[in-house]
Parts: sequence; C-alpha cells; structure tokens
Amino acid sequence: MRQSQLFTKTRKEAPKDEEAKNAKLLIQAGYIHKEMAGVYDMLPLGLRVLKKIENIIREEMDNIGGQEIELSSLQDKNLWEKTDRWNDQNVDIWFKTKLKNDTELGLGFTHEEPLTHLLKDHINSYKDLPKYIYQFQTKFRNETRAKSGIMRGREFLMKDLYSFSKTDEEHSDFYKKARDAYLKIFQRVGLGDVTFMTFASGGSFSQFSHEFQTITDAGEDTIYLSREKKIAVNKEVYNDDVLNQLGLDKSSLEEVTAVEVGNIFNLGTKFSDALELKFKNESGDLQSVIMGSYGIGLGRLMGTVVEVMSDEKGIVWPKNIAPFDIHILVLNQDDEDVSKYAFDLYEKLQKEGKEVLIDDRDKGAGEKFADSDLIGIPTRIVISRKAVDSSLFEIVDRQSQKVTQVNESDILAELMR
Repeated sequence: MRQSQLFTKTRKEAPKDEEAKNAKLLIQAGYIHKEMAGVYDMLPLGLRVLKKIENIIREEMDNIGGQEIELSSLQDKNLWEKTDRWNDQNVDIWFKTKLKNDTELGLGFTHEEPLTHLLKDHINSYKDLPKYIYQFQTKFRNETRAKSGIMRGREFLMKDLYSFSKTDEEHSDFYKKARDAYLKIFQRVGLGDVTFMTFASGGSFSQFSHEFQTITDAGEDTIYLSREKKIAVNKEVYNDDVLNQLGLDKSSLEEVTAVEVGNIFNLGTKFSDALELKFKNESGDLQSVIMGSYGIGLGRLMGTVVEVMSDEKGIVWPKNIAPFDIHILVLNQDDEDVSKYAFDLYEKLQKEGKEVLIDDRDKGAGEKFADSDLIGIPTRIVISRKAVDSSLFEIVDRQSQKVTQVNESDILAELMR
C-alpha cells in the first residue's frame, strides 16, 4: 500500500477526550475512529490488525475441531424468556428495539440461547455429539459507562465458541483443549509472556471458571499470580481454601493489576434444560446436552496489545498482527533515482510475499520518522539519496530500536528474515 493513497491521516496530538492509552494511540495513528463513547470504527490499518487477530483465533479454533457459523444479531424475546435472561432485572445490558408491528427484539450480547435452540434441529442422538461451534460476531452491550477505549465497548467483535457434549468427561477433555488453544492464541499475538490462566468464580455451574488475564496497569482486575506455576487467582475467589486446593503458597504470590482478554467456563445443562436440547443415549434414554462457553473479544485483545506493547513514541506491533511487515520510508521522494529504487524494492518484497507500506508522501524526514514510530510497523528501511549513493541502507527494528546497516546486495535477505 502507498501511504500517499491512504485516506486516513495521523494526528500530531492525541485526542483529548480519551483517557485510555490504547484509544489515544490508535486514533492518533489512524487505526480507528470514534463514533461515540464505546463505539469505534475500524479504519484500513486497524481492520488489517483486527483481521490478523481473527485469523489466528480461527486457526486455533479449527485445530480443536471448531466449526464456524454466523448467527443473527436480532434476538427473539420469547427465546430469552425461557432462560429468564430477557428481564432487565437479571440482564441490565440489553439494547432492545421493536418491529413496526410492535414485536419486541433485542440486539445479542451473547449467543447461548439462539445456538442452543438452533441445534435442536441437528442433535437427536448420541451419534450427533460432540459438536464445537463458533463465530465472529458483533455484540451489543448497553454498558452504563463505556471506558478503556476499545477494551470495553458498547459494540464490539467477539469470538464465541460453544461446546456440546454427551458426558462430563467428554466436556472436560474439550475444555482442556480449549484452554491450551487460548494459551497459543495469546502467545501468537505477542502477549504470551504476560498472560496467565486465572481461576475465577464458576457461578452456578462449577467451582471455577478460567479467565486469561494480561498484566497491565490499564486493567480492572486484581489477580494473585504464581509466576513459577504460570497460574493466578482472581481476587473474587482469593482465600485460603482456594489456595490450598490449587497448591499455592500465599507468600509466593504476586498481587498485580490485569485485564481479562478471554474466558472459558462450564455451562452444565442450564441452557439445554431450559430450551430442551436433549439427545438419546445408547440406552435410548433422553439426556440434556452438556455445554461450555469460550469467549475472546477481538477489540479488547487488540487494545490490550497496544497498552502492553507501546512506548513513548507510539505503538509497537508484534510481527504476527502488525498491519504490514515492512515500512519503507522514501526520503528525497522528488529524486527520480531514489523513488525508482524504493519502488523497485517495494515490488520485490511484495513478490516475496511480504506486506509493505511505502511512505511516498510529500513530507519531511522528521514527520515521516515520527509517523513511522507512531504507526509501529515492526521493520523500517530508509531509502534516501545518501543511501543510494553509498549503497549502504539503514534497517530499524521498531521494538528494540536497533539500527542495522546493510549493503545493497544484502537488503532483500535481511528484510526477508
């Protein structure tokens, strides 16, 4: 992509109406646009990052047997009344609306009910189980106060997977696979070293659910962390009985602030009982399907990466989710030889499968360097009159700020690493 053709622009200053670092940097760098509190548009650069996160999650969900679908956002009131989750006293984050005939509808904040109902048409026998079904879908939550930028929104993209099993043992086996898949996801997006499986309340379904908490000052949760065992306990269930059960020594735990970037939890038969999702076992008896739920908010994950990986100059994207692999800065862009050299390199890199953003704008060197740091693409190469004349080029690693000087003959090999 030519930067001169991007319709979005960077800002010299961060927006003053934002408190969260992720929103400030993403708006300033031209990744997102704020429509209103808790509602953000993904611009070209932001969408590229979001899609890369989505593809990583999709690969890991497919690897554990997930089947992707897409459910509707509009929700039938009657279905949710069966689980007692239509009542505003029980769920206070609904966005509700009406059809022209006064039929009341809601905008989905989660999808246990509709998917459970849908599967009544497809699950009848033990031979139809297990099934693992997921989607990437926009959720709507009428939060009293939207805050933390794209980490807590009123409209956001979420991956939600639901498991449907015959037995507790079958459910438990998949639950462990999902747990391991989540750890791989967070490793791949660059948060593996600061994200820990955390024991939290299981509600009415089981003693524990499992959150995945990333250490950051921008977080809303307090967790007690064992770095040695790579697990943590949420403050809500932190007590001596729980610590003893998990084999944790209170004196060795570290109290840290963290943000939840994913969760997995048992649903038991609450929804299958209420919505009558049953199957005939091998003896011909009817049983309720055992369910689990597994969620990741993609915007929240993206915002958390920015909170954790940024520095005083701007965003520092991990390679796996950066909008581009390489940022070519063309200085002296009016010089025909320099421009030709830069675009020849641009085309060679693209042919080799690299994603490249070339800054061919009519801007000064200082502005280009500052914007490059702000945008945060992992690798930068500078093409200037001096570099072309000397056949010596500077390649900069955004994360370490390490500058490597390479000869013309070594450029392609160095950038392909």
